[in-house]
Amino acid sequence: MCKNVLIVSFSGRKNGNCNQISDFIQKSVPDAEIFRFSENPIRPCGECAYECFEDNRMCPHIDDGEYGLLERICLSDLVYFVVPNYCDYPCANFFIFNERSQVYFQGYRERLLAYEAVPKKFIVVSNSDSPNFAAAFDYHCAAEPEILYLSAKKYGQNSIDGDLLTAIEVRAAINRFVEPEDLELD
Repeated sequence: MCKNVLIVSFSGRKNGNCNQISDFIQKSVPDAEIFRFSENPIRPCGECAYECFEDNRMCPHIDDGEYGLLERICLSDLVYFVVPNYCDYPCANFFIFNERSQVYFQGYRERLLAYEAVPKKFIVVSNSDSPNFAAAFDYHCAAEPEILYLSAKKYGQNSIDGDLLTAIEVRAAINRFVEPEDLELD
């Protein structure tokens, strides 16, 4: 079994569907760690002079958790990204995570290759299967990203209510996506 499984919830809502889905996955993978953006905000790029382009350690926001999260991902055997859909794109927290990654990768190609090599699976809480997600996630994987779209509308739920997991079909879809063979090491 994988010993290093990480679940990253990009939602800003403490009790929303993404955090509940993360908890649900953790029940299938009890030793998995969850990183919640709602509890660990990472600042967007800005309010600086782009010092990171000269020396990545000079980022004025280096202590906000981005660097540590990227290190944790690189040490994982499997990572689940749980991402809400806002206007047919991943939420702002995902883009903040993405843009701030330069603080970790700038000048360290071996880190980027190690990051890309970590298997990742994406769960998108969305009422559409927007190709924008596949394009955004493609940069995070060595292979084509595996994506599960969970539509509240499809299951007769309202995503704002945070009740997506009350649908048996949703729990079954997540269980199929988080299959035990994913968690076995070669």
